[in-house]
Amino acid sequence: MITKMTGVLTRCRHDEDDVRLQIGPFEYQIMVPEAVRRQIQMRTGHELTFHITEYLEGNSSGNRFVPRRVGFLYEHELEFFELFCTVEKIGVKKALKAMAFSVKTIADAISRQDAKWLSALPGIGPTTAEQIVTTLKRKVTKFTVLNTPASVTAPGTEPAPDAVVEEKPSGKKTKSAKKTPTEEPAFAAEPLVTAADGQLIEDVYQALMGLGLNPLEARAKLDALLTCGQPFRSLQEAITLLYAQKG
Repeated sequence: MITKMTGVLTRCRHDEDDVRLQIGPFEYQIMVPEAVRRQIQMRTGHELTFHITEYLEGNSSGNRFVPRRVGFLYEHELEFFELFCTVEKIGVKKALKAMAFSVKTIADAISRQDAKWLSALPGIGPTTAEQIVTTLKRKVTKFTVLNTPASVTAPGTEPAPDAVVEEKPSGKKTKSAKKTPTEEPAFAAEPLVTAADGQLIEDVYQALMGLGLNPLEARAKLDALLTCGQPFRSLQEAITLLYAQKG
């Protein structure tokens, strides 16, 4: 059984629930939840490592089975996913769809027995939310105290945790925010790179949900922000940019 895969991310689209990872001459399809997709969608062309679990997907008649791989950036995400799948009537696909927020955020809701909040997760209704609380409320404590690494970068290309790399009119690139004695990022040759860290992206998504947008609307707004070419260093800057855009 495969437990970890490292390769170059070749495809990550906002309208798909899977990504493609190139390892040598082979390209693999890996299913990922929305929370993971948001963190890696700007990392196409860079090397990433996924923690993997596998399952067989069958058709309704049960005469054909397709092997599937599910990937996460951190081991605790995979562990939480497998725990989530122990809830009655929650299978792999439903769990993947529901994990639109970070593990810590969902675990916090389960811990405080907030069935109303959980019922707003994609594919999770009031009855299933109650079942999640009943099944997992005493099993998620360790996930509520997690301190997830903030950024996802390729080895040797790490900017400062909250840095944004920008191109100045002179053609030289400078790195704002925190400065550390790291090497020049390998992707500095690109005309403009906005390396917003994964936690900031997660904060923007949750803020949009808090403003009353549904998951699809929040996802569309976030995708538009990340592809507009404008750098942002804080949640306030991100929201300002979003509402400065037409539509």
